[in-house]
Amino acid sequence: MCPNFTKMAKSDYIIEVNHVSKQFEDGKFALDDVNLKITKGEFVTILGPSGCGKTTLLRCIAGFQVATSGDILLNGQDVTDMPPHLRPVNTVFQKYALFPHLNVFENVAFGLKLKGIETREMERRVKRALKMVSMSDYEYRDVDSLSGGQQQRVAIARAIINEPEVLLLDEPLAALDRKMRADMQLELREMHKKLGITFIYVTHDQEEALTLSDRVVVMREGKIQQIGSPTDVYNEPKNCFVANFIGESNILDAVMVKDGLVHFCDRDFECVDHGFGENTAVDVVIRPEDFYIAESKAETDAEKADDPWQLHATVQSCIFKGVHYEMTVLTDNGYELMIQDYRMFEPGTQVGLLVKPEDIQVMRKERLCNTFSGIVKEDNRVEFLDEDWNINDRTSERFAIGEEVEVEVDFDHVNLQDDEDDGTLSGEVHFILYKGDHYHLTVRTDDGDDIYVDTNDIWDNGDRVGIKVAPSYIRLYKKEQAKDETVS
Repeated sequence: MCPNFTKMAKSDYIIEVNHVSKQFEDGKFALDDVNLKITKGEFVTILGPSGCGKTTLLRCIAGFQVATSGDILLNGQDVTDMPPHLRPVNTVFQKYALFPHLNVFENVAFGLKLKGIETREMERRVKRALKMVSMSDYEYRDVDSLSGGQQQRVAIARAIINEPEVLLLDEPLAALDRKMRADMQLELREMHKKLGITFIYVTHDQEEALTLSDRVVVMREGKIQQIGSPTDVYNEPKNCFVANFIGESNILDAVMVKDGLVHFCDRDFECVDHGFGENTAVDVVIRPEDFYIAESKAETDAEKADDPWQLHATVQSCIFKGVHYEMTVLTDNGYELMIQDYRMFEPGTQVGLLVKPEDIQVMRKERLCNTFSGIVKEDNRVEFLDEDWNINDRTSERFAIGEEVEVEVDFDHVNLQDDEDDGTLSGEVHFILYKGDHYHLTVRTDDGDDIYVDTNDIWDNGDRVGIKVAPSYIRLYKKEQAKDETVS
């Protein structure tokens, strides 16, 4: 271990990431004010889609990249600008970077040779490291003769032989097939228990994160969305992105009628959530496995009123997934839901659905409409998103030319065009969320601004679109004007 770490400041955390941002030359942020604290011996997984910043965060902790702002502490000591070889951490990469001209023993011993460790001690440490990764009989094998899983074990042995306080793993199982990956997940978990050191693991695989971790850090576009145990992140997602990214979900627009009562799918449901206020717009999440489903013979409204089911639906599709069937059902009032059950229901079957109050997760909405800063222009126009938009006469009469205003546009009043040249703005579909009876899209403009759209049209991620808003659907407010954001 580096001598600099023999007399370190005491800290409750082995790693502290404080307000760290990483901005590249093109102006884009890979990390945006990230805060994370990790205790000694934890297995923490950083999870998110490609480009979310998880590998950049790992590389900043390792020292391979330097944060633009903020600081990183190891055992209470600031290492933000310290080079990688002086930090008490080792990294295992997706590409194992083993030396092809060295055998297994020589690969594992490489770091010890550089440190000048004497031969007998080096042999003892190499054998101990190989035993920990179940590779004791492979000391003199060529690394090219090993399977992907075996090479991965050698890479881990080479990393742990230097007795790091923290082991960083950057998608180390990505190159393995599904079965080998599952086996290695269990071995990594056991290895973590044996070593007792801190593991920080990067992956985009949700199942892997839930299987391995003490805590999961979910990231999106350079920001942390949620930190919690695998159970908490799965059962109590903080927002729609987390709910949609971690496992399968039914995400629906809803209204919190009052504490313990939420309205969605055109009816009231009892729930266990409190503190959202009354008649407040919210989102609800119900996992597919949390619906109870059974065949229902009720046909008339009177028969449906007397049976125990909260919703009635027709099975649209049924796919066998190995341990359960995954079904899409269409409720009588037009909502499409995903259901998972160990029983099969043929398409066309009339079914009843029931969900318990504790299985309804209520989340605050991140936004109720599109909001922008704007400037009133001449000839009944307002400038926002660097474009001039027409507004109606009555709206313009209430504001002075040149006045700064808040601009609001409802999600369902943004009109997307197949031909991007037909829009006032052009952009690209960036994120798609299905909400039971419509799609909620994030469209990123060419200047990097986000516009949110509710639509029944089907779009794909990456589609180029034109963006239009009719003048009558653009609302202006004075900058200081407060708006009531509750709904009835």
